Amino acid sequence: MSDGLRLVGFEELSAVALRERLLARRSEFWTGSVLDEATVLSMHDPLFFHQLGGFGAVARTPDGEDAGYLLGVVSADRLAVVHALAVHPGWRRRGLAHRLVQRFAGLAASTGARAIQAVAVPGDTAVLALGARFGASPAPSPGHAGPGADRVLLTRLLPLARPVR
Repeated sequence: MSDGLRLVGFEELSAVALRERLLARRSEFWTGSVLDEATVLSMHDPLFFHQLGGFGAVARTPDGEDAGYLLGVVSADRLAVVHALAVHPGWRRRGLAHRLVQRFAGLAASTGARAIQAVAVPGDTAVLALGARFGASPAPSPGHAGPGADRVLLTRLLPLARPVR
């Protein structure tokens, strides 16, 4: 990558150390997010770093800092789900989120995933814009996260063709 970032699969790293690093810097990575602290913490269940980490990746700078990361999983019915995606503010608006999703989508498609999906809070312009960039179809999902907690499902068939826009 021309900016020196390297995407590293979670399987190459210590799950415990990576989770601790990312959680220690969560206020940086999730600044500007519409999600509250409890929700952000709950998204970082150790399961996503230990048993389900094979689809996750972290973007590392040449000096070893974490610039962004993606937690994802492919379900038994072949749905690739982006569980969490965060980019450090110093690396935003440079295409890093796009590259993390591209990597995940390619890996998921290679294992037989048929579609990729993410869940967004209505009005989360950053997530909705990224979904649009990939050509994802948004669909309202009333009560998706519980009573009164509406969400928007962003879905796109796999494999992804060349990067959109």
